[in-house]
Amino acid sequence: MDEKQIKIGITQGDSNGVGYEIILKTFSDGRLYEFCTPIVYGSHKSASFYIEQLASADITPPEIYVIHDALKAVHGKLNLIRCVDDSAPPEPGHATEASGKAAYASLTAAVSDLNTGIIQGLLTAPISKHNIQNSDFTFPGHTEYLEKLFGDHHHPSLTILLNDFLRVALVTGHIPLSEVSRRITTPLVLDKLTVFNNSLREDFGILRPRIAVLSLNPHAGDHGIIGNEDTEIVALAIEEADKNGLSVFGPYPADGFFGAHSYQLFDGILAMYHDQGLAPFKALAMDNGVNFTAGLSVIRTSPTHGTAFDIAGKCKASENSFRQALYTLIDVYRNRKKFQAATGNPLRKQYVDKSGDKEKLDLTKEE
Repeated sequence: MDEKQIKIGITQGDSNGVGYEIILKTFSDGRLYEFCTPIVYGSHKSASFYIEQLASADITPPEIYVIHDALKAVHGKLNLIRCVDDSAPPEPGHATEASGKAAYASLTAAVSDLNTGIIQGLLTAPISKHNIQNSDFTFPGHTEYLEKLFGDHHHPSLTILLNDFLRVALVTGHIPLSEVSRRITTPLVLDKLTVFNNSLREDFGILRPRIAVLSLNPHAGDHGIIGNEDTEIVALAIEEADKNGLSVFGPYPADGFFGAHSYQLFDGILAMYHDQGLAPFKALAMDNGVNFTAGLSVIRTSPTHGTAFDIAGKCKASENSFRQALYTLIDVYRNRKKFQAATGNPLRKQYVDKSGDKEKLDLTKEE
């Protein structure tokens, strides 16, 4: 398949948030159609509403091309598949039951095409984690939902927040802070390091990644004065990762690590919990950051911000993070193709019989 023809599925997210605004602003730049064929899964009524909003603010939105099947997507157009009930009008800034149902309908329709390979990647607009909940969606967010569908049974998925100079991954994600210490185990940290290392190699083209690990406790426990988890759990995972051939360093106290700009020395940073990694990342890269889910058989990215109900419908939302998420998805798709091509047919091992006086090369043996 021509790389320019990569079909990217885009969920509308919560129809009362900034999802449509950032989608429309992004694809008002016609140059993007040279790299992909975008397909929005959502509501034509909602899309039209936000098109009018942008037009009234003297922002020229793209034309929507309505299709019924992703296989019929037209290159050079912003395609839209109607999969959401159009009866409820958008209510910008309000988390409603209808907008939650719409977000879920958009997600399931896109995931169905992703599962069959009709689209080659998924770019998710922000949802309200509260109002999307239903009997089938009982997850803290997109990541956990997609992990259940496309995850590796041997290793967990991994949330990576990234931009051009920083990649921060999380050992634990959307869980209460009171549970973090109990969840941190040596096998879990080692699993996350393995997935992180593999992703940096396969998804980002870094042959020998250098990964820094942040400590769980302040000052890395200060020799047991502020907890023993870093020496008894985290350090052991780092040792095991080193034995497995990974270049892993730490654990480093998080405050000094970011304060001294030490992150510039590494290809990736593994944080122990959500805010430990995301607070400094968003302080440094909020406007152009990308949320990438590693460890899945499919490619999924999203912007790093939420629904932004406070500015929804006001034409104030920045599309930078969403645009960067689009670029990242395309880059990961290409990097995976390159990695598969480079490693798909490795040379067979050569077996040499040295038992006799004359060495004999045997190419018939299998591994």
